[in-house]
Amino acid sequence: MPKRIVCLLCMLSAFAALRADYVPRDYVWTSPSRNASESMPCGGHDIGMNVWVEQGDLLFYIAQSGWFDENNTLLKAGRWRLHIDGQPFMGKDFEQRLCLDEGCIYIKGGGTEVRLWADVQEPVVFVTTQSGRQRTATLSYESWRYRDRPVTKAECQQCSYKWVIPKDCHTFADSIRAEDGRLTFSHRNRQQTVFDFTVERQRMSSVKDQLYNPIGGLLLHGEMTMPGFRYQGTTDGIYASTDYRSWNFTCKRQRNCIIRISMNRPSQVGHNESRQRSARWWHDYWQRSWIQVDDDAAAECRTMVRNYELMRYMLGCNARGQWPTKFNGGLFTFDPVYVDSAATFTPDYRKWGGGTMTAQNQRLVYWPLLKSGDYDLLRSQLDTYLRMLPNAVAWSWQHWNHGGACFSEQIENFGLPNPAEYGKHKDGDDWGVEKNKWLEYEWDTALEFCQMALLMRPLQPDSTLYKYQPLIDETLRFFACHYPSLVIYPGSGCETYKMARNPASTVAALYAMKNSLDAIGADTGMLPDIPLCVVDGDTCIAPAESWERIQNTETPQLYPVFPWRLYGMGRPHIDIARNTYLKDPHALQMRSTKGWKQDNIWAACLGLTDEARRLNTAKLASGPYRFPAFWDPGFDWAPDHNRGGAGMIGLQEMLLQEDLDHNPILFPAWPREWNCRFRLYISGRRCVEGAIRDGKTTYAVDGIQKK
Repeated sequence: MPKRIVCLLCMLSAFAALRADYVPRDYVWTSPSRNASESMPCGGHDIGMNVWVEQGDLLFYIAQSGWFDENNTLLKAGRWRLHIDGQPFMGKDFEQRLCLDEGCIYIKGGGTEVRLWADVQEPVVFVTTQSGRQRTATLSYESWRYRDRPVTKAECQQCSYKWVIPKDCHTFADSIRAEDGRLTFSHRNRQQTVFDFTVERQRMSSVKDQLYNPIGGLLLHGEMTMPGFRYQGTTDGIYASTDYRSWNFTCKRQRNCIIRISMNRPSQVGHNESRQRSARWWHDYWQRSWIQVDDDAAAECRTMVRNYELMRYMLGCNARGQWPTKFNGGLFTFDPVYVDSAATFTPDYRKWGGGTMTAQNQRLVYWPLLKSGDYDLLRSQLDTYLRMLPNAVAWSWQHWNHGGACFSEQIENFGLPNPAEYGKHKDGDDWGVEKNKWLEYEWDTALEFCQMALLMRPLQPDSTLYKYQPLIDETLRFFACHYPSLVIYPGSGCETYKMARNPASTVAALYAMKNSLDAIGADTGMLPDIPLCVVDGDTCIAPAESWERIQNTETPQLYPVFPWRLYGMGRPHIDIARNTYLKDPHALQMRSTKGWKQDNIWAACLGLTDEARRLNTAKLASGPYRFPAFWDPGFDWAPDHNRGGAGMIGLQEMLLQEDLDHNPILFPAWPREWNCRFRLYISGRRCVEGAIRDGKTTYAVDGIQKK
């Protein structure tokens, strides 16, 4: 057969493979775990569970998006324990399997199987058991909030008070009621919360009645039903470093059990219907987007792609959440003593708060959803900003008497700055500016979420997405009003270059959103140039025109590359951006793969293949816990979701970018020897399917094969 025909057949075969159903591989353990740090994630709708088997018992935590208490701690609903007589999960045939295609965990051993999943359409969890013979099961609900617990100064990072915590601060007890076959647990927030404390501290009391308050009087509620189980009373114990009370139920000599746990509202869906519709949703989720490499690919490549997929799974568990997935552990935090031996606190603990959002970290969780086509997941983050918008507008009027929405960097879920990070002000201070060496004048991160809202729009207009237009308009209006000449001073280059004049990160954002600035009537002809400098004779992007001090280790001089894409592949002056990456002394000094560092993304965006390979394989290398996508705390908390998000972005950029005319650029920073196929998205919601095999590429856009 002629060589040309063979090559053509190979390319057609690769293209046909693009159209086949994608089924992600199961993730399997064949031995039990030692403790909660060796748990496996499972979830759906807006629920995340940590699932593990310890000393023969099945245990799991349930977390739900939005379980904020009076202090803005993100509470877990509790811990569940299932003990089956004969301990079938202690034998050599043990298996714990995360079936990604179904969104379900299977645990097998000794002729017994347990299934756990969260429904995708309603906030309800199912646990079913099947056994080859009759067994007695003991089901326990374990709560550390059986009593009021003082929040100590050592653990105040879990809530919004941080180091300004009141002396009488408590995590208040839940209301827990048990009877045969049924248990309810609930937490009703008091009307006076950290919201009230924040409003008074920040001189917003005169408009308090107009402000959005999501936590005052909030009811958090759950109900468990388990036919055949009889209530046996309570016992007390200690797990990890925390005392708890256990409500115990026993079901005697049964082959099958069905346990339903409904969160915040009752559910009537049957377990079979739930399992089937949830499996269909997850299967469709994996068809939407995927990355696949050959079995014989380099180990570092296979690990990188697998961990990308596992991170995307965890994001999918909050697909229908009212609140976004938190950067500092998401829904899958576990007992803090297994993260830091000195953190002998309850499972509700995490650093950097529950209702507090650090925007620079949070954005990295959500940028990859554009290329993965997971626009539905992005809505919870954008909707949160939309709910906060009136308070951010009120802030600008109250403190500066001008329009626009001022979103701070350390922001509460009600749209005001974190009360501790805001600092202590006195008469004569500018009460609109945080007295904080890292955070003062840093207001531009919200523009990244506005840009996400713009980029998620399809080519064909979708009127539902225009609900975010007020968010875009008011966030830009703030900069036009606060800096009427569009000279950004005082400004901030991330948290790093302080008291900066025209920082590159802010100026690049305004250029990238120039059309939207024009639409609100701003004079964009006054926009300053992107600041430049010369290093060793080569032109580089400068962090800012000038600055007074360096406070952190970020690299805003590369923000014009990502997220703002003024420089890069298929764009002018890529040499200037590459010079910045390769020569800027601060960029070199601050280079890392830790936590929210994004050097891996910039290397890929600049087509630096060797660098992108080195940094992205390190970024998406397995974490220190048993589940490989549970990364170490980095700068924040475990499992570190902003590291996972940054890793996802970097891998996507290695595979697919687009030029100024929005044409796809295939494999711009991908090693040619790594065979791979993918389905990802570019602007306008256009689906790109690509493959590289033995250095030859094929691709299609929206199903149409391209040459």
